Amino acid sequence: MTRRALVRRPDPRLADGLLTHLERVPVDVGLARRQWDGYVAALRAEGWDTVEVPPAPDCPDSVFVEDTVVMYGDLAVITRPGADERKPETTGTEQTLREMGYRIAHIEAPGTLDGGDVLKHDGTVWVGLGGRTNQAGADQLAGHLEPLGAHVVGVPLTKVLHLKSAVTALPDGTVVGFEELVDDPAVWSRFLAVPEEPGAHVVLLDENTVLMSTSAPQTRSLFEARGLRVVAVDLTEFEKLEGCVTCLSVRLRG
Repeated sequence: MTRRALVRRPDPRLADGLLTHLERVPVDVGLARRQWDGYVAALRAEGWDTVEVPPAPDCPDSVFVEDTVVMYGDLAVITRPGADERKPETTGTEQTLREMGYRIAHIEAPGTLDGGDVLKHDGTVWVGLGGRTNQAGADQLAGHLEPLGAHVVGVPLTKVLHLKSAVTALPDGTVVGFEELVDDPAVWSRFLAVPEEPGAHVVLLDENTVLMSTSAPQTRSLFEARGLRVVAVDLTEFEKLEGCVTCLSVRLRG
C-alpha cells in the first residue's frame, strides 16, 4: 500500500498567522522553514512519500494544510475554513487531490469546517464544534461520510483552536490529551491524560510508531513505556502559532 502525505511549504508571511488562544510572540521564519524541512524528512524516513500542495499566495497559515481537507478512504472532503482569511487555501489542495484521482466533495455555506477539528479512528469521526467549525459543517461532513460507514460525533470545544489541538489518538485508539484543555474527557471511553500540552498531538506513522514534538519529553517517555516507537521533531516556531505535528500534513492511504 502506498503511503503518501500532503504537505505545503511555509508562506513567507508565516509570522502573521492567526492567533486565538495564545499571545503573539516573534516567529523565526527561517528556523520555521528548517523545522518544516525536518518534519518532511521525518515522514519520508518512515516510508511516507510527500506530495507538495501549491502555495496559497498571501495566506500566512497555509502551511497548516490539514485544515483544507478531510480524507476518508478515496473521498476528499474539501473544507470551508471558519476563518475567512483561510478560505483561499483549499483551492490548491483540491487541485492536487483531483489530479491524484480522489473523489471530491465539498463543505458548502453556511457550513464551516476546519480539518484540524476532525479526529478519526476505526470508523468513528469526532468533530470539534467551536470557533472554526459549526454545526452545519459537521452535519455536511456526516452526510458525506456516514454512507461510507463512518459514525460522526460532535464534541464541544471552548479551550483550544481545534479539536486536535486538545486530543489525538494512539494506534490502539486510546485518546490522549492535556486535560486542562479538554472540555470533557468522558467523551472517549479510553482517555489518557498526558503531562505536557504538546504531548497531546501525535501523527500515526504505522501501527507501532507515532510522530510528535520534541517539546514533550515526559510524554514521549510515557508513550515509549506503552511500547510505542516515537519519532520526535522540533516544531517550536509552529507551536507559537497554535500549530502542531498534525497540522502540517494530510495522510493519504491507498
